[in-house]
Amino acid sequence: MTAAVQRKFIHCDCDCFFAAIEIRDDPALRGLPVAVGGDESRRGVIATCNYEARKFGVHSAMASATARRLCRDLVIIPPDFEKYKLASQQINCIYQDYTDLVEPLSLDEAFLDVTHSTAMRGSGQLIASDIRRRVKETVGITVSAGIAPNKFLAKIASDWNKPDGQFVITPEQVCGFIGNLPVKKIPGVGNVTARKMQLMGIDTCADLQNWSKTRLLEHFGSFGERLFALCRGEDDRRIELDSEPKSISVEQTYAVDLLTLDQCLSALPGLLDQLQRRLANRNVSHNINKQFIKLKFNNFVSTTVEHVAPSPGLDGYMALCRTGFERGALPVRLLGIGVRLRQRGGLTQLQLPLQP
Repeated sequence: MTAAVQRKFIHCDCDCFFAAIEIRDDPALRGLPVAVGGDESRRGVIATCNYEARKFGVHSAMASATARRLCRDLVIIPPDFEKYKLASQQINCIYQDYTDLVEPLSLDEAFLDVTHSTAMRGSGQLIASDIRRRVKETVGITVSAGIAPNKFLAKIASDWNKPDGQFVITPEQVCGFIGNLPVKKIPGVGNVTARKMQLMGIDTCADLQNWSKTRLLEHFGSFGERLFALCRGEDDRRIELDSEPKSISVEQTYAVDLLTLDQCLSALPGLLDQLQRRLANRNVSHNINKQFIKLKFNNFVSTTVEHVAPSPGLDGYMALCRTGFERGALPVRLLGIGVRLRQRGGLTQLQLPLQP
């Protein structure tokens, strides 16, 4: 019987990607605390920040106003996604020189399966090192990388020697490495689940290995089966090629709440213009199945309304907006619109469209 091939994965993660691109283009920012995000006076949010800013406690998804309070000298730069998209495309072209099995997760990170790659004598460590060198020389930013027998461990490893480093977990090292790994490092284990586990005496993956699959299913539902595998360093996922988006949307958080339905309706044409530009860039207009609208009220409760539609139209969004606004009848702080896309090979459930 032929032995199974030992797989080799690399997870590449650009360091502070948006901020790194801005610092590359303006060297005067080097050494300063820098963040990319929205205007603090307009309820903006930090998208990413460099390590100088992180020393003050600034982090992604933090309100820009909060970030400013933590770091008075923080330089907040509005995002330029076209520039970031171009850099991401350059980096992905480099990945393709080593393997066709590349799975981008976002603009700044990707998985590579180099199991059968002949580049750099087939060495995952040498491939990762060469990728990092080329990205630094050609794109002008740094990348951290993790090399491991599966995607889960490769992603963990890429965070081990950040920034501008790499870390390898060989098949022989998996058992020793995974046993000491804190359970909060497992994808899907957030703060609430981590606290629950701590109360149950579970701090590391070694602790979790003492629990049977049945007990994990009892305490954590269907996630228990995934926990049973990951705490042993097991992950059989392969590279997903040509992954399709399920939806495309745009949204706006307003500095001043939209107080009435009419104010919400007046905001829709501008959002629709943004959405149509995004759809044109993705070339998915032929695959639209539904349109939807999202409203977040000033009490932070959100509602989403959708109906079947072959294309995004203003009349449809206005009808959805009326329905959504009636659900809360409160000032609106965030308004978003989008479309849902048919998935190839999938069945679409028929629904009756809402009447305007």
